[in-house]
Order: sequence, then C-alpha cells, then structure tokens
Amino acid sequence: MLERGYAAITVEDITERADLGRATFYTHFADKGALLDHIVTELIEEMRQRLEPLSGVPAQEFSGEIVLELFRHAAQEPDAYRVILRGEGDGRALRRFVEDRSAATAQIFAARSAAHGTTLRVDAEILARAWVGELVSTLSWWLESGSQTSAERIAEQLRDISLRGRYWATGFDGEPPA
Repeated sequence: MLERGYAAITVEDITERADLGRATFYTHFADKGALLDHIVTELIEEMRQRLEPLSGVPAQEFSGEIVLELFRHAAQEPDAYRVILRGEGDGRALRRFVEDRSAATAQIFAARSAAHGTTLRVDAEILARAWVGELVSTLSWWLESGSQTSAERIAEQLRDISLRGRYWATGFDGEPPA
C-alpha cells in the first residue's frame, strides 16, 4: 500500500508479497478492505493496551505521557501508521483512527474537567477533534518527513501548547489581546 497505494494493489499482489496462497488469504479476509480494517483494528488495540497503564494517572494532570506513548508506538509501527494517516482505503482507515482517538480524548477532557470541578468552555467533541486533528497532523508530518525530532521532544512541545496556548508558543508573553 505504501509503494503503490491502496487502490492500485490487488489481493494477488498481497499474497505474492506475503508468500501465501490466495485461498489462505481468503480464509482470513473477505477482501483487501477486510485486511485494511484488520490492520487498523490491531493498531488501535495495541495502542489501547499500551495506554492502559497510563489510565491510573489522575484525570486532572496533563503530563503528555499519552502523546509520548502514541509517538513511541508510531515509531515502532511506522508503516501501519503511514497507511492509516495517508487515508488509504478511501479514508476509511484514517476515519476509524480519528473516531477512536476523538472518543477517547473527549472522555479524558470531560474527566479532567470534572476532576477540577470546572465546566468545559468548548464542547468536548469539538475540543477533542481539534486536539486529535493537531496530533494526527503532527504525527503524519513526523513519520513522513523523517524528522529527527525525538518523540519525547514532540510530546513536550505539544504538552506546552496544550498548557500554555498558541499565543505563548508563538513567543508572546502575558494574556492574548481580547
């Protein structure tokens, strides 16, 4: 998929590359779409397992550890992430990834707000989608560009943007003008 794109590959291409028979492929998957769905499902499940130990972190804290773990996972599975983030399969892989991350993020933001006794100023769904959009864009750039910026440094900078805002990140001090 990375070499020729999802639309251009056939089941025969997949079975040749994997050195297995078509019958074996069809024993496990109905078509190449089912294979793509399987890749996304496995990646999301692996990520959930990796993030599970971080679920004990108090909801009001934002340490950036979840972001860091996502980048570490992407560093270990760059091809799977590239397939997803490039929108292969008419965008269905990316949509599933974004939906999963957005739902999880909305829950985290709501829990943080409740832990602090505050009320979200922006709808949790919008807030989560804005954050996930930034994260997906940054992750895609990081994987595709071959950036030498470490996962730790990116997580730190994304944490700073989250905690201090874009106004601060662009070099301004104090409160942004109204």
